[in-house]
Amino acid sequence: MTVVYVDAKLTDDERREKLFAGDIFVFTPTAGTLELINFARRMAEEAFAPHFPPDAQHHMEAQAYVDVLADLKPSFINHPYAKDLLRQIFGELGCAVEETYLDVPRLRTMTSDYLNAGLTYQFHVHRDTWFSAPMCQINWWMPVYEVTESNIMAFHPRYFSEKVPNSSDGYAYDTWVATGRTSAAKQVTMETRWQPEATEPVEKHPEIRVVTPPGGILMFSGAQLHSTVPNTSGKTRFSIDFRTVNRQDVATLAGAQNVDSAATGTTLGDFLRSTDLEQLPADLIAAYSAPR
Repeated sequence: MTVVYVDAKLTDDERREKLFAGDIFVFTPTAGTLELINFARRMAEEAFAPHFPPDAQHHMEAQAYVDVLADLKPSFINHPYAKDLLRQIFGELGCAVEETYLDVPRLRTMTSDYLNAGLTYQFHVHRDTWFSAPMCQINWWMPVYEVTESNIMAFHPRYFSEKVPNSSDGYAYDTWVATGRTSAAKQVTMETRWQPEATEPVEKHPEIRVVTPPGGILMFSGAQLHSTVPNTSGKTRFSIDFRTVNRQDVATLAGAQNVDSAATGTTLGDFLRSTDLEQLPADLIAAYSAPR
């Protein structure tokens, strides 16, 4: 059974244990998350001016829209202030910041009946672990503007401990970094990059959808099966997501049970210590280089 906790007063160790068992955590906005979404709004509104970002898709040609995102998204990802705010958020939610390693925060866009490729790709049902994520990865997600049940994500908790036949055995993270990630801006109207997916139909119901205010946080395991809800809202969804691992979890091979992930390589080389942006030790990364 998957339990959804709202503003739960647990220690970080207790919370991660429950996340690794398939539970989902929801937090109302904090000072840090509100500043992070306001920072993203300032960048997005400047980039899409004179259009309001959630409505810009109705006023721009596809290539022009993608060209804006091709500048906006890496500018957000690489801005040091965004990483500084993550450190604040970790402290607000009781994480051990010295042990918490982050992947860069990403600004995501999901248009409504407009584009679905590259920088606007809407993910099919998947686990992050199919994409070489470690089993101890925790996912964080928050909306930048208002969202509804028709433009968020859905969780499919039945499958947390149930195998989903999939093609992750053909995915190698090093290859994706070299060829797939770098070509995102070239995917405008059609997604041509190969990515792992379920190879048999998945029963999406029952499902869990959580609507939070801007700056509210969803926290869930990277092994949680989830999908993008088809956006029928008429507005582009802007959201921020990032991922964390706890160093002790990495060292002890802690995390969710691996029921069906067979990707090679690991994303752990992308994670940086939240206090000083140092990488994890090389020997810890090397221990995850083969399928687990």
